[in-house]
Amino acid sequence: QSCLSRQQLLAAIRQMQQLLKGQETRFSEGLRAVRSRLSAIHASLAKASPQLPAASCPALQAPVDGRKFGTKYLVDHEVHFACDPGFQLLGSSTRMCQANGSWTGQEPRCAEISECSSSPCQNGGTCLEGLNHFKCHCPPQWTGTACQYQAQTAPPAWSVMDDPAFSRQPRCAQIAQTQQCSCDPGFHMSGTASNGICQDLNECEVYQQEGGPRLCAHACVNIPGSFRCSCPAGYVLLGDGKSCEDIDECSLSQDNCTSGSTCINTGGGFQCVTPQCPPAAGNVSYIKTSPFQCERNPCPMESLSCHQAPKTISFHYLSLPSKLRTPAPLFRMATAAAPGRPGPDSLRFGIAGGNNRGHFVVQRSDRHTGELLLVQSLQGPRTIHVDVDMAEYLERVFQTKHLSKITLFVSAYEF
Repeated sequence: QSCLSRQQLLAAIRQMQQLLKGQETRFSEGLRAVRSRLSAIHASLAKASPQLPAASCPALQAPVDGRKFGTKYLVDHEVHFACDPGFQLLGSSTRMCQANGSWTGQEPRCAEISECSSSPCQNGGTCLEGLNHFKCHCPPQWTGTACQYQAQTAPPAWSVMDDPAFSRQPRCAQIAQTQQCSCDPGFHMSGTASNGICQDLNECEVYQQEGGPRLCAHACVNIPGSFRCSCPAGYVLLGDGKSCEDIDECSLSQDNCTSGSTCINTGGGFQCVTPQCPPAAGNVSYIKTSPFQCERNPCPMESLSCHQAPKTISFHYLSLPSKLRTPAPLFRMATAAAPGRPGPDSLRFGIAGGNNRGHFVVQRSDRHTGELLLVQSLQGPRTIHVDVDMAEYLERVFQTKHLSKITLFVSAYEF
């Protein structure tokens, strides 16, 4: 009986295996039929509407005394322009290629900045233009770099006369029946030999007038017989006695930021920041995954607007000196594929928003990296916002987008 049951069981298993094999064959045939049908539909659609070549716009040239950023002239691509130092941009700093094959905006040109255009000379002085500087030719009764002083009351350029701390008696000695007098270093003899006085030499004024090397990075303070340098609030004087270094209030815990905010060190100070995820809109909502990053919540399958919204939003804060030399790379965006998943085969970078977009361009630095460049110098103090996005494509199909919100704190000083 046991032997019979075993035979029956083996027969039942063989029958099940045959049944599964048949099901598998039918399933494979069904898949092949669906694939074949899709290919036929795709081919007929492709034949019916041939792929139109991507429209483009005529090539653009850099303006004389300026530069051009961007080499693609296809629809929706942007080209940016900036001028060399000493010139200002007239026209459009950014132009975009439109679907009709024309560029937005006006043709840019670089005009020489006239130092005399602001009428710097006072009291009837005549402004004479120089290379990146001006000089005032003053009427007889006026003097000073801007003709701001009356000639008879102009303060002496290189000595301090009215403060007793800056005057000393000379050291005199009787040598071979003649009296010889001398002054300490930093002072010079004023008056006649019989009643001379040693007056302080104002080194700050002397070097400023003679166009010599800058004595101080920030401010020069004249003291009796010498000078010293000073730095603005928020900076400390370095060991060389003339350079200034920013104090990092954040690392020294000298800030007053509350527990919910983060301290960002800036030139001469600090800022307390509390990045916030954008509020929910429609099917798009975000959750904060770190103090400086938000991630999009999963999208409903049918919501196209949700899938096109940035998958991540990151916040970045940069501190810059005033009048930074350009072009200057400020920020990089890159992509990395998750383990076991194919990464994007192409990326597209763009400036998505901000309050001074014309100062920046985004360019690709390699296949998986784009960088934000400052192309027009910024004079502080000011705060600039710029948003940069990075879209990922796989086989020309949009996959996802990442947004970087960058805040630049531009210092009032060039150090």
